[in-house]
Amino acid sequence: MNKKLVSLLAMVMIGLLGACSTSENVSQDETVKAESKEGTEAPKTEEGETKEADNQSTSKKAEGSEEEASGALAKQAEEIVIEPVYELSGNWAFQPIDGQANEKVALITIDDAPDKYSVEMAKTLKELGAPAIFFVNGHFLDTPEEEKKLKQIHELGFPIGNHTYSHSSLPALTKEQQYEEIIGLNDRVEEIIGERPEFFRAPFGQNTDYTKQLAEEEGMLLMNWTYGYDWEKDYQSASAIAQIMVETPLLTDGANLLMHDREWTANGLEEIVTGLEEKGYELLDPALIKRP
Repeated sequence: MNKKLVSLLAMVMIGLLGACSTSENVSQDETVKAESKEGTEAPKTEEGETKEADNQSTSKKAEGSEEEASGALAKQAEEIVIEPVYELSGNWAFQPIDGQANEKVALITIDDAPDKYSVEMAKTLKELGAPAIFFVNGHFLDTPEEEKKLKQIHELGFPIGNHTYSHSSLPALTKEQQYEEIIGLNDRVEEIIGERPEFFRAPFGQNTDYTKQLAEEEGMLLMNWTYGYDWEKDYQSASAIAQIMVETPLLTDGANLLMHDREWTANGLEEIVTGLEEKGYELLDPALIKRP
């Protein structure tokens, strides 16, 4: 009888313990479900808020460090000075300064920019990876649309040269007029793109002692050209100008090629570039040319 009583009591105790355990588990499950219904995030404790604030602070510091690094790199890029390795020779061609650079180079120049086709020509050259100088006239910078063209050419990475304000014959002008033709245009170009030209080419290649002096005082390299053809009637088609620019016997090492803002030249420009390269010519980067 006592044994039965003990066994019965034991069974009752086991049952009660099991009930308590089940009740506790149900209570925990209900709590979890309730919290899930309230939202995916549990209420933040003071410690959680501090951690999140620390994370935000770390993120901001990282962003600041990236900006500082980017600014430092930009500053270093501005401070990089490219040493010139080519100089202008007596026949308006270019030659290596120390004899170590490639002699077989040719410089592309475009005059009378930015008239009708200069932006198109600049884009073609950019796509081909061909450097060039665009010599501008002031009478093509009279409107906001023309100013925009000049900015586009400059932003594509091409240096801007001075080709005088009105494309007049300089020897026929007074000193005051020559000054306005050259310095006035430099001022205008700087107003538009923030930089003054570093190259000067007189209309028709007609210089005076005074224009040479002005160019030197402005730090501009005065240059004429080795050859050019696109103003001649026989070469006013894309195929004709492309052929003569590449096949002429005047194409020699360091040649200074003169072209203009013309429809036929614009249409033949890609063939001119590829033709020069097929002949083994490297197109000269103006940044490598020595200025005064």
